Amino acid sequence: MRSGATGRMLVDPRGGSFWFDAGAVCLDFAHTGGEDRYAVFESLHEPADLAEWLAHPSLGAAPTVPVSAGDLAAAKTLRQAIWEVAHARAAGRPLPLDGIAAINRAAAKPPLLPGLADDGATAVWVPPVRATQALSSMAREMIELLSGPWAGRIRECASDTCPMVFVDSSRPGARRWCAMERCGNRHKLRARRARRAPES
Repeated sequence: MRSGATGRMLVDPRGGSFWFDAGAVCLDFAHTGGEDRYAVFESLHEPADLAEWLAHPSLGAAPTVPVSAGDLAAAKTLRQAIWEVAHARAAGRPLPLDGIAAINRAAAKPPLLPGLADDGATAVWVPPVRATQALSSMAREMIELLSGPWAGRIRECASDTCPMVFVDSSRPGARRWCAMERCGNRHKLRARRARRAPES
């Protein structure tokens, strides 16, 4: 899937923001909100929010056809499937069959079509650009990720309180944290405090 660099600035409901790069557009998308206790992270409240997310340079698929409420519902279904399947892969568990089915359904629809702009040097998505096409392309990316050489590099943040997932693309395969500025620094701070604490 043609895209720019992955990664987004995420807002923490408890305050502050941080840069998170999941290493794949489909995994970035999985962190746009969620169900149950993850509902506080929801960023796709209405169709316009989905259109804005898709237009971000990491995918660059600004819809030329208005995004509908049905498109938003389909996006959230795919997002939940990617989330559940990624966590299962990271934990070494069998992938949930309903998640696989949801990803396959999205992938079966026509994807984004790449084209060459008039300048002869810039890649674009051929219009009309529909939200369903972008979802299909992300579902196909997830299929490639799960069935390819990076499947074993899907990780969950090492923090006990952080469920974020990412592709560890570091050369030694040693990435532990969703973001060093967030969970990595918190871990360092706790370790430093533990070393300084007087022995009982």
